[in-house]
Amino acid sequence: MGDKRARVIFFIVSFIAVAAIGIYVLEGVGSMSDRARQFILPRRLMEVLAIFLVSVSVAYSSVIFQTITNNRILTPGVIGFESVYMFIQTVIVFLFTSGSYFITATPNFLLSVAVMMLFSLLIYQVMFKKGEGKNIYFLLLVGMILGTMFTSLTTFMQMLIDPSEFLIVQARMFATFNAINQALVLISVVAVGLTLLYSLPLVRYLDVMSLGRETAIGLGVSHSKLSKRFLFVIAVLVSVSTALVGPVTFLGVLVTNLTYQLIKSHKHVYIIPTCVAVTTVALVGGQFLVSRVFNFSTTLSIIINFIGGIYFIYLLLRENKSW
Repeated sequence: MGDKRARVIFFIVSFIAVAAIGIYVLEGVGSMSDRARQFILPRRLMEVLAIFLVSVSVAYSSVIFQTITNNRILTPGVIGFESVYMFIQTVIVFLFTSGSYFITATPNFLLSVAVMMLFSLLIYQVMFKKGEGKNIYFLLLVGMILGTMFTSLTTFMQMLIDPSEFLIVQARMFATFNAINQALVLISVVAVGLTLLYSLPLVRYLDVMSLGRETAIGLGVSHSKLSKRFLFVIAVLVSVSTALVGPVTFLGVLVTNLTYQLIKSHKHVYIIPTCVAVTTVALVGGQFLVSRVFNFSTTLSIIINFIGGIYFIYLLLRENKSW
Protein backbone atom coordinates (compact mmCIF):
# COMPACT_ATOMS: atom_id res chain seq x y z
CA MET A 1 0.00 0.00 0.00
CA GLY A 2 2.83 2.36 0.89
CA ASP A 3 4.67 1.70 -2.38
CA LYS A 4 1.48 2.21 -4.39
CA ARG A 5 0.85 5.56 -2.67
CA ALA A 6 4.45 6.63 -3.28
CA ARG A 7 4.21 5.79 -6.99
CA VAL A 8 0.91 7.64 -7.36
CA ILE A 9 2.28 10.73 -5.61
CA PHE A 10 5.41 10.62 -7.78
CA PHE A 11 3.38 10.52 -11.00
CA ILE A 12 1.08 13.32 -9.81
CA VAL A 13 3.95 15.61 -8.81
CA SER A 14 5.84 14.75 -12.02
CA PHE A 15 2.75 15.63 -14.07
CA ILE A 16 2.49 18.97 -12.23
CA ALA A 17 6.20 19.60 -12.88
CA VAL A 18 5.85 18.89 -16.62
CA ALA A 19 2.73 21.06 -16.81
CA ALA A 20 4.49 23.89 -14.98
CA ILE A 21 7.42 23.68 -17.38
CA GLY A 22 5.07 23.71 -20.38
CA ILE A 23 3.20 26.76 -19.07
CA TYR A 24 6.43 28.59 -18.30
CA VAL A 25 7.97 27.89 -21.71
CA LEU A 26 4.89 28.42 -23.89
CA GLU A 27 3.09 31.22 -22.03
CA GLY A 28 2.55 34.14 -24.37
CA VAL A 29 4.49 32.55 -27.25
CA GLY A 30 1.45 32.39 -29.55
CA SER A 31 1.07 36.17 -29.62
CA MET A 32 4.77 36.82 -30.33
CA SER A 33 6.30 37.61 -33.69
CA ASP A 34 8.54 34.99 -35.29
CA ARG A 35 11.64 37.01 -34.45
CA ALA A 36 10.64 37.38 -30.79
CA ARG A 37 9.72 33.69 -30.60
CA GLN A 38 13.12 32.66 -31.97
CA PHE A 39 14.76 34.70 -29.22
CA ILE A 40 12.48 33.87 -26.29
CA LEU A 41 11.99 30.11 -26.73
CA PRO A 42 15.68 29.06 -26.68
CA ARG A 43 16.22 31.35 -23.70
CA ARG A 44 13.34 29.80 -21.75
CA LEU A 45 14.41 26.27 -22.67
CA MET A 46 17.91 26.99 -21.37
CA GLU A 47 16.43 28.34 -18.14
CA VAL A 48 14.33 25.19 -17.76
CA LEU A 49 17.36 22.96 -18.35
CA ALA A 50 19.29 24.90 -15.70
CA ILE A 51 16.32 24.61 -13.33
CA PHE A 52 16.19 20.85 -13.85
CA LEU A 53 19.93 20.51 -13.22
CA VAL A 54 19.65 22.49 -9.99
CA SER A 55 16.56 20.47 -9.00
CA VAL A 56 18.42 17.18 -9.44
CA SER A 57 21.50 18.48 -7.63
CA VAL A 58 19.67 20.04 -4.68
CA ALA A 59 17.13 17.23 -4.20
CA TYR A 60 19.61 14.39 -4.59
CA SER A 61 22.32 15.93 -2.40
CA SER A 62 19.88 17.05 0.32
CA VAL A 63 18.14 13.67 0.62
CA ILE A 64 21.48 11.83 0.75
CA PHE A 65 22.89 14.26 3.32
CA GLN A 66 19.86 13.94 5.58
CA THR A 67 20.02 10.17 5.32
CA ILE A 68 23.66 9.78 6.30
CA THR A 69 23.32 12.35 9.10
CA ASN A 70 19.95 10.87 10.17
CA ASN A 71 18.53 14.39 10.49
CA ARG A 72 15.76 15.88 8.32
CA ILE A 73 16.55 19.51 9.14
CA LEU A 74 20.20 19.59 8.08
CA THR A 75 21.27 20.28 4.47
CA PRO A 76 24.68 20.32 2.74
CA GLY A 77 24.77 24.10 3.25
CA VAL A 78 25.68 23.39 6.88
CA ILE A 79 29.17 22.35 5.74
CA GLY A 80 29.72 25.85 4.38
CA PHE A 81 29.60 25.56 0.57
CA GLU A 82 27.61 28.75 0.10
CA SER A 83 29.92 30.67 2.45
CA VAL A 84 32.94 29.48 0.47
CA TYR A 85 31.24 30.47 -2.80
CA MET A 86 30.59 34.03 -1.60
CA PHE A 87 34.11 34.20 -0.19
CA ILE A 88 35.52 33.30 -3.63
CA GLN A 89 33.44 35.95 -5.40
CA THR A 90 34.42 38.62 -2.88
CA VAL A 91 38.13 37.74 -2.98
CA ILE A 92 38.17 37.98 -6.79
CA VAL A 93 36.69 41.47 -6.76
CA PHE A 94 38.71 42.53 -3.70
CA LEU A 95 42.07 41.48 -5.16
CA PHE A 96 41.59 41.81 -8.91
CA THR A 97 38.65 44.28 -9.31
CA SER A 98 35.52 43.58 -11.36
CA GLY A 99 37.47 43.64 -14.64
CA SER A 100 39.37 40.50 -13.71
CA TYR A 101 39.51 37.53 -16.05
CA PHE A 102 38.17 35.34 -13.23
CA ILE A 103 34.94 37.33 -12.94
CA THR A 104 33.85 36.27 -16.42
CA ALA A 105 31.38 33.38 -16.66
CA THR A 106 33.39 30.26 -17.52
CA PRO A 107 36.60 30.98 -15.55
CA ASN A 108 34.54 32.05 -12.54
CA PHE A 109 32.44 28.88 -12.73
CA LEU A 110 35.46 26.57 -13.02
CA LEU A 111 37.35 28.38 -10.26
CA SER A 112 34.33 28.30 -7.92
CA VAL A 113 33.72 24.60 -8.47
CA ALA A 114 37.42 23.78 -8.07
CA VAL A 115 37.81 25.73 -4.82
CA MET A 116 34.58 24.38 -3.30
CA MET A 117 35.58 20.83 -4.22
CA LEU A 118 39.07 21.36 -2.77
CA PHE A 119 37.53 22.76 0.42
CA SER A 120 35.20 19.79 0.82
CA LEU A 121 37.86 17.19 0.04
CA LEU A 122 40.28 18.74 2.53
CA ILE A 123 37.84 18.71 5.41
CA TYR A 124 36.64 15.22 4.45
CA GLN A 125 40.23 13.99 4.46
CA VAL A 126 40.91 15.48 7.88
CA MET A 127 37.66 14.31 9.40
CA PHE A 128 37.77 10.73 8.08
CA LYS A 129 41.49 10.21 8.41
CA LYS A 130 41.02 7.71 11.23
CA GLY A 131 37.86 6.21 9.74
CA GLU A 132 35.75 6.79 12.82
CA GLY A 133 32.00 6.69 12.34
CA LYS A 134 31.33 9.63 14.63
CA ASN A 135 33.42 11.92 12.43
CA ILE A 136 30.29 12.85 10.48
CA TYR A 137 29.07 14.90 13.44
CA PHE A 138 32.50 16.46 13.89
CA LEU A 139 32.36 17.28 10.19
CA LEU A 140 29.10 19.19 10.69
CA LEU A 141 30.60 21.13 13.60
CA VAL A 142 33.75 22.03 11.66
CA GLY A 143 31.67 22.95 8.61
CA MET A 144 29.53 25.35 10.64
CA ILE A 145 32.62 26.95 12.21
CA LEU A 146 34.41 27.35 8.87
CA GLY A 147 31.22 28.65 7.27
CA THR A 148 30.95 31.32 9.96
CA MET A 149 34.62 32.21 9.49
CA PHE A 150 34.29 32.58 5.72
CA THR A 151 31.12 34.64 6.14
CA SER A 152 32.92 36.99 8.54
CA LEU A 153 35.90 37.38 6.19
CA THR A 154 33.53 37.97 3.28
CA THR A 155 31.65 40.68 5.17
CA PHE A 156 34.93 42.35 6.19
CA MET A 157 36.20 42.50 2.60
CA GLN A 158 32.84 43.72 1.32
CA MET A 159 33.08 46.67 3.70
CA LEU A 160 36.41 47.64 2.09
CA ILE A 161 35.35 47.22 -1.52
CA ASP A 162 34.45 50.25 -3.59
CA PRO A 163 30.63 50.59 -3.79
CA SER A 164 30.64 50.24 -7.56
CA GLU A 165 32.69 47.04 -7.25
CA PHE A 166 30.42 45.76 -4.50
CA LEU A 167 27.51 45.68 -6.97
CA ILE A 168 29.31 42.87 -8.79
CA VAL A 169 29.56 40.85 -5.59
CA GLN A 170 25.99 41.67 -4.63
CA ALA A 171 24.73 40.24 -7.92
CA ARG A 172 26.34 36.89 -6.96
CA MET A 173 24.61 36.76 -3.56
CA PHE A 174 21.28 35.68 -5.01
CA ALA A 175 20.46 32.71 -7.21
CA THR A 176 19.17 33.67 -10.63
CA PHE A 177 18.16 31.82 -13.80
CA ASN A 178 17.69 34.96 -15.88
CA ALA A 179 21.12 35.08 -17.52
CA ILE A 180 22.23 31.47 -17.83
CA ASN A 181 25.40 30.87 -19.85
CA GLN A 182 24.84 28.03 -22.33
CA ALA A 183 28.44 26.77 -22.07
CA LEU A 184 28.15 26.53 -18.28
CA VAL A 185 24.89 24.59 -18.54
CA LEU A 186 26.53 22.07 -20.88
CA ILE A 187 29.50 21.68 -18.51
CA SER A 188 27.07 21.20 -15.63
CA VAL A 189 25.10 18.56 -17.57
CA VAL A 190 28.30 16.54 -18.01
CA ALA A 191 29.39 16.95 -14.38
CA VAL A 192 25.98 16.10 -12.91
CA GLY A 193 25.45 13.24 -15.37
CA LEU A 194 28.78 11.57 -14.53
CA THR A 195 28.13 12.01 -10.81
CA LEU A 196 24.72 10.35 -11.12
CA LEU A 197 26.18 7.45 -13.09
CA TYR A 198 28.73 6.95 -10.33
CA SER A 199 26.30 7.20 -7.42
CA LEU A 200 23.01 5.67 -8.60
CA PRO A 201 24.17 2.07 -7.99
CA LEU A 202 24.75 3.09 -4.35
CA VAL A 203 21.21 4.39 -3.78
CA ARG A 204 19.97 0.95 -2.71
CA TYR A 205 22.12 1.21 0.44
CA LEU A 206 20.44 4.42 1.58
CA ASP A 207 17.36 2.60 2.86
CA VAL A 208 19.55 0.66 5.29
CA MET A 209 21.70 3.68 6.20
CA SER A 210 18.56 5.61 7.14
CA LEU A 211 18.06 3.12 10.00
CA GLY A 212 21.15 4.47 11.74
CA ARG A 213 24.87 3.69 11.75
CA GLU A 214 24.80 0.80 14.21
CA THR A 215 21.83 -0.91 12.54
CA ALA A 216 23.36 -0.47 9.07
CA ILE A 217 26.66 -1.99 10.22
CA GLY A 218 24.78 -4.84 11.86
CA LEU A 219 23.08 -5.54 8.53
CA GLY A 220 26.43 -5.72 6.75
CA VAL A 221 26.63 -2.21 5.25
CA SER A 222 29.95 -0.36 5.42
CA HIS A 223 28.46 2.88 6.74
CA SER A 224 31.73 4.83 6.98
CA LYS A 225 32.94 3.88 3.49
CA LEU A 226 29.60 4.68 1.87
CA SER A 227 29.35 7.97 3.77
CA LYS A 228 32.68 9.08 2.27
CA ARG A 229 31.50 8.21 -1.23
CA PHE A 230 28.16 9.95 -0.77
CA LEU A 231 29.83 13.04 0.70
CA PHE A 232 31.99 13.24 -2.44
CA VAL A 233 28.82 13.07 -4.56
CA ILE A 234 27.24 15.80 -2.43
CA ALA A 235 30.33 18.00 -2.83
CA VAL A 236 30.20 17.75 -6.64
CA LEU A 237 26.47 18.39 -6.94
CA VAL A 238 26.37 21.30 -4.50
CA SER A 239 29.49 22.89 -5.98
CA VAL A 240 28.16 22.71 -9.55
CA SER A 241 24.64 23.96 -8.73
CA THR A 242 25.90 26.81 -6.54
CA ALA A 243 28.50 27.92 -9.09
CA LEU A 244 25.90 27.75 -11.89
CA VAL A 245 23.07 29.86 -10.41
CA GLY A 246 24.21 31.03 -6.96
CA PRO A 247 23.22 30.07 -3.40
CA VAL A 248 19.68 29.09 -2.41
CA THR A 249 19.88 28.51 1.33
CA PHE A 250 16.55 27.02 2.37
CA LEU A 251 15.58 25.20 -0.82
CA GLY A 252 16.94 21.82 0.29
CA VAL A 253 15.20 21.70 3.67
CA LEU A 254 11.95 22.93 2.08
CA VAL A 255 11.66 20.40 -0.75
CA THR A 256 12.92 17.37 1.17
CA ASN A 257 10.49 17.79 4.05
CA LEU A 258 7.60 18.46 1.68
CA THR A 259 8.53 15.23 -0.10
CA TYR A 260 8.63 13.23 3.13
CA GLN A 261 5.17 14.51 4.04
CA LEU A 262 3.77 13.71 0.60
CA ILE A 263 4.90 10.14 -0.01
CA LYS A 264 5.37 8.87 3.58
CA SER A 265 7.83 6.21 2.44
CA HIS A 266 11.31 5.27 3.60
CA LYS A 267 12.37 3.95 0.19
CA HIS A 268 14.81 6.27 -1.55
CA VAL A 269 13.87 4.91 -4.96
CA TYR A 270 10.65 6.92 -4.47
CA ILE A 271 11.94 9.72 -2.23
CA ILE A 272 14.68 10.99 -4.57
CA PRO A 273 12.74 11.24 -7.88
CA THR A 274 9.71 12.69 -6.09
CA CYS A 275 11.94 15.27 -4.42
CA VAL A 276 13.40 16.18 -7.82
CA ALA A 277 9.87 16.74 -9.15
CA VAL A 278 8.88 18.81 -6.09
CA THR A 279 12.03 20.94 -6.47
CA THR A 280 11.29 21.47 -10.17
CA VAL A 281 7.76 22.65 -9.35
CA ALA A 282 9.12 25.02 -6.68
CA LEU A 283 11.80 26.52 -8.95
CA VAL A 284 9.61 26.81 -12.07
CA GLY A 285 6.78 28.32 -10.03
CA GLY A 286 9.16 30.72 -8.33
CA GLN A 287 10.75 31.72 -11.63
CA PHE A 288 7.28 32.30 -13.11
CA LEU A 289 6.46 34.66 -10.22
CA VAL A 290 9.77 36.50 -10.63
CA SER A 291 9.44 36.99 -14.39
CA ARG A 292 5.67 37.35 -14.95
CA VAL A 293 4.26 38.66 -11.66
CA PHE A 294 7.06 40.71 -10.10
CA ASN A 295 8.58 41.64 -13.48
CA PHE A 296 12.15 40.88 -12.23
CA SER A 297 11.83 43.36 -9.34
CA THR A 298 12.97 40.57 -7.00
CA THR A 299 15.02 37.37 -7.27
CA LEU A 300 14.07 33.72 -7.03
CA SER A 301 16.32 33.10 -4.03
CA ILE A 302 14.55 35.81 -2.01
CA ILE A 303 11.16 34.17 -2.60
CA ILE A 304 12.44 30.67 -1.82
CA ASN A 305 14.41 31.77 1.24
CA PHE A 306 11.39 33.66 2.56
CA ILE A 307 9.06 30.67 2.20
CA GLY A 308 11.79 28.20 3.18
CA GLY A 309 12.73 30.25 6.25
CA ILE A 310 9.15 30.25 7.51
CA TYR A 311 8.87 26.51 6.86
CA PHE A 312 12.19 25.90 8.63
CA ILE A 313 10.90 27.72 11.73
CA TYR A 314 7.76 25.59 11.55
CA LEU A 315 9.90 22.42 11.46
CA LEU A 316 11.91 23.57 14.47
CA LEU A 317 8.74 24.32 16.45
CA ARG A 318 7.25 20.97 15.48
CA GLU A 319 10.41 19.14 16.56
CA ASN A 320 10.42 21.07 19.82
CA LYS A 321 6.84 19.97 20.57
CA SER A 322 7.72 16.35 19.86
CA TRP A 323 10.40 16.49 22.54
